[in-house]
Amino acid sequence: MTRPVLIFDDVAMAYGDKSLFCHLYLEVLPGQIIGIQGPSGSGKSTLLKMAAGLLHPKAGSVTVNAEIIGYVFQEPRLLPWYTAQENICLVLEAKGFTKKKALETAAEFLFKMNLDPFRHHYPKELSGGMNQRVSIARALAVEPDLLLLDEPFTGLDPSLKMQVKEQIRSIVDATHAAVLHVTHATDELMEMDFHLQFR
Repeated sequence: MTRPVLIFDDVAMAYGDKSLFCHLYLEVLPGQIIGIQGPSGSGKSTLLKMAAGLLHPKAGSVTVNAEIIGYVFQEPRLLPWYTAQENICLVLEAKGFTKKKALETAAEFLFKMNLDPFRHHYPKELSGGMNQRVSIARALAVEPDLLLLDEPFTGLDPSLKMQVKEQIRSIVDATHAAVLHVTHATDELMEMDFHLQFR
C-alpha cells in the first residue's frame, strides 16, 4: 500500500475566536495533485504553512513523509542581490548540489519556465510574473517529494499560465511528487485528482 506523503488527521485551526476548520482529514499520495479553493481568509495558506511545519494545528496532527519540500509562496520571496539563476543555485547548493550541478539544474528549470534569456537578471530587472516563475523554477528544481503551491500563478497572463501549469504537471508526473495547491480562483486549478472547496 502506498504511504501518503502528507496527512492531516482530525486537524483544527483557529486564530483567536475565528475557527478556520475543524475535524479536517486529508491525505495526499505520491503523484497526486489536490486543489483547495476558497476565498481570502478561509485558511488555505494556513493549511500549507502547517504542511511545511511553519505552523502547528490547534488540535489533531499533521504528518509529513517527505524528505524535500518545495514551496511556492503568493509572492516570489527572491533575494534581491542575487540573479534569477543564483536564487535557485542557493537552494540547490544547500541541498548538497555541487556548484557546477546547481548551475546546470538552475539553467534547465529557468529554460522550462521560458526564462533562459533572463537568468543573469536581478529580481528588480524582472516583472512580477517573471519573478513568480523564478520562484516556481526554484521549488521544482529541488525535485521535491511534496510541492506546496500558494496562488502560484499570480501575475501570469492566461497563455503563460497554461504553459506553466503544463510544465508543473509534466514534472510531477515524472517525479511522482505529491502536490497541495491552494487558490481562490477556479480557473487556476490544474487537473486535480481531488478538489476541496473552503467557504
